[in-house]
Amino acid sequence: MPIIIKMHSISLFELLKQVVLSWQVLVITLVLLIYISIVMHISKKYHKPRVRKAKTVKKKQAPAAAAPAESDDLPIHEDSNDELGLEEA
Repeated sequence: MPIIIKMHSISLFELLKQVVLSWQVLVITLVLLIYISIVMHISKKYHKPRVRKAKTVKKKQAPAAAAPAESDDLPIHEDSNDELGLEEA
């Protein structure tokens, strides 16, 4: 059968006070605070800000009046027997 120790609230607060004010807890807390401050200092020093890309405004180009004719745009002569439009050698 487990032994249950009933503590009064006054003794509980005294125990908590002793734990919090013990030198081990204070030293560990101080070491953690120094460590966190060093890490934050280094991260701020070497942090590179993000470069935002400038939004470019595309100007509408005027349609070309006379586009140069490409080889695909050339008409096929009717007198040619080639259905694919290849030139005869």
